[in-house]
Amino acid sequence: MTSVDTHHPADAGRHEMARRLLDSSEALSYDPVREVDWETPLDKDYHGASPEWSTLYGTSYWAEMSPEQQRELTRQEAASVASTGIWFEMILQQMVLRDFYAKDPTDPAFQWALTEIADECRHSIMFARGSAKLGAPAYRPRRLAVELGRFFKATARGEAAYAAILVAEEVLDVMQRDWMRDERVVPFVRTINNIHVVEESRHMKFAREETKDRLQGAGRLRRQYNAFVVSVASYFIVSSMVNRKVYVNAGLDEKRALREAKNNEHHKAMLRSSCAGLMEFLDSAGLLTKASTWFYQRANLI
Repeated sequence: MTSVDTHHPADAGRHEMARRLLDSSEALSYDPVREVDWETPLDKDYHGASPEWSTLYGTSYWAEMSPEQQRELTRQEAASVASTGIWFEMILQQMVLRDFYAKDPTDPAFQWALTEIADECRHSIMFARGSAKLGAPAYRPRRLAVELGRFFKATARGEAAYAAILVAEEVLDVMQRDWMRDERVVPFVRTINNIHVVEESRHMKFAREETKDRLQGAGRLRRQYNAFVVSVASYFIVSSMVNRKVYVNAGLDEKRALREAKNNEHHKAMLRSSCAGLMEFLDSAGLLTKASTWFYQRANLI
């Protein structure tokens, strides 16, 4: 991104958008250290996430589980989602830093990029502390996802980087909006979700605008390639959200839980409904192609 030329309408528009995001961040941001109740011991009478978002909700296995087991599972699943969020936020920060390396620091977009990175640092620490308080171990994506993420963060540029950022943020945003309103969810997790939803709404706005801006003038081959890259990244992000070890840590039979989760049409429908607006945006941007659709279907996003 070059310095803003106020005589160019596109540059002026991006300048104004970044300035609004900076103003919004100044007016409404949170300090998780102060806002989240870290001191009160975990109350195990609460869920860690809305039960309807559990990978086993609606299955015969869920019906057999005791309320205590159901709550423990949602706590482990919420911690796994948070851990995946940390993993992708670290990828995001590196992509944004690389994108703005050696660019004009007086540009509001440059300043917003650093603001977003600062937000993500706080979010990652917040997720880490929240996972620990939920009594969960460090859930990490499988080795293939980690190595592909390492490659992606080092090579993804332009619309590929920002569209992938958008996918990760939008999927998490929809489920967290449900969790933060649900009185069955433990209060400190609801606070974490509220903080993340409020601050990520600005990040998603920026990612959408950057995706559209970087695609201006892009030819068919470039759109086809980036659509494919983004869909592959999306598949690994979404499929990494719930680690298989959550079932063991919730006291369940891992093989049976994995089998029933894989065939759980309710959970697939929840994911698809959460991504309807996202898929509409990708389609309008020319990033929903035949090849990319296959990966989104594999991830149950379409």
